[in-house]
Amino acid sequence: MSAEHLPFSGKVALITGAAGNIGLATAEHLAAMGADLALLDLDHEKLEQARTGLGGHDVRINIYTCDVMDGGQVSQTVDTVVRELGQIDFLFNNAGYQGAFAPVQDYPDDDFARVMNINVCGAFHVLRYVAQHMITRKFGRIVNTASMAGVQGPPNMAGYAASKFAIVGLTEVAAKDLAPHNIRVNAISPAFMGPGFMWDRQVELQARAGSQYYSTDPKEVAQQMISSVPMRRYGNIDEIPGVVAFLLGEDSSYMTGVNLPISGGI
Repeated sequence: MSAEHLPFSGKVALITGAAGNIGLATAEHLAAMGADLALLDLDHEKLEQARTGLGGHDVRINIYTCDVMDGGQVSQTVDTVVRELGQIDFLFNNAGYQGAFAPVQDYPDDDFARVMNINVCGAFHVLRYVAQHMITRKFGRIVNTASMAGVQGPPNMAGYAASKFAIVGLTEVAAKDLAPHNIRVNAISPAFMGPGFMWDRQVELQARAGSQYYSTDPKEVAQQMISSVPMRRYGNIDEIPGVVAFLLGEDSSYMTGVNLPISGGI
């Protein structure tokens, strides 16, 4: 199919956390659907690698190094994206940090603040400034990355769970505030995702944290986690981009303020 006949041809998608696994997989999927890309991340070297890896698609791909915790940086970056690419139609608001694993009474103050600053304040900054641009065009589609940790509240993850509960709430509020401007706001909630670094890290840290819910043996913890899922498997990163694309596209034109779980079952 020629580029001009692809479903997202002529659209510009801004993706935060674009150098990470979820962001990069989604960038690949949206580029294959014809969207031009604005890739944002804090790691410039990984952004360069991402752009190189996506070079096989006949779309524009611009990269931007940006700290989402800094509202001023975010505002300037959004202005630069609009100046260079002309518009922002889609936002995948995905940058995040998993944080420490510890019982709530032992959870480190500084890490809790860092998780909230990245996952909540950062997501708010991006949503706010992108929404201001979308309002001028009376069009926009936003997907925030929440988590099943923001629905079920896993042990030993006070910072991350609190931040993702906040993202679910922010999504619902923004959906109401922005609906009059033809801007839809939804969220996705990945559950256990693997294989890879994040899965291995979560298993290892849950085993170390100690609780009545998980073994101290990482191999047993992995099995306990998978056994808690009805489909008895973790989700795969490659299962996320299609859901994001659905929420950005017109097949979901009736949906806003929705939080879709992504997992082997919930």
